[in-house]
Amino acid sequence: MQTGFVLLLLGFVPGSTQAQTSYKYIRKHLERYDDKTIHYGFFFAAPITRFSVTHSPQFLTADSAYRIYSPNKPAFRVGFVVNAYLNDRFDLRLTPSVSLFSREVQYDYPGGTSKTEIRESTWIDFPLLLKYKSERRNNSRMYLLAGGTFSVESNVRRKETQGASRLSTGTMDFAVEYGLGFEQFFEYFKFAPEIRFSHGLVNLYRPGTNAASIGINKLTTHSVTLYLNFE
Repeated sequence: MQTGFVLLLLGFVPGSTQAQTSYKYIRKHLERYDDKTIHYGFFFAAPITRFSVTHSPQFLTADSAYRIYSPNKPAFRVGFVVNAYLNDRFDLRLTPSVSLFSREVQYDYPGGTSKTEIRESTWIDFPLLLKYKSERRNNSRMYLLAGGTFSVESNVRRKETQGASRLSTGTMDFAVEYGLGFEQFFEYFKFAPEIRFSHGLVNLYRPGTNAASIGINKLTTHSVTLYLNFE
């Protein structure tokens, strides 16, 4: 009698029957994904890049420009992903790529005039990154990564012949990189949007005596990049 009364009472409690039937099965895609040691993929990336300008003492004495700076400029990058599984929390990633940059140095003069030095270049990048993964929840998980990137400019000779009056920069760079991303597993592939920050450690400025070189002591690269990874 008491058991029947309890069952009758639960039938009138709002949501009690819904709670028993609201469970939904979620299919886990690529369930054995982490059992494989090496994974390959590709990516497209959209960097926003600039030079960080450090002024020389001549900026105040010999240079007529009252401001020298580098604005943020969009760029394009494409490359491959080689991901090595280390354990349940860490992976090692190599992401070689080709980057098309158009960095600028802007010179502003009194009276409203200005001059722009454009460094259009193609760079070959070799990032090596350590990736920390969160626990997978159904078909998604977050991750953090950090490491370094060695870069080489590939079209130096063509640009060096454009004239001695232009701003001259180096052809090799090393940068510290770090970022975070989100992995979404689908039936046949994994998609991972990622945001990554890069800070160059090498001074790319080449001293010169032309007007574009006076007032500058150091140029380093900085960028923020959105990656779309497919593995």
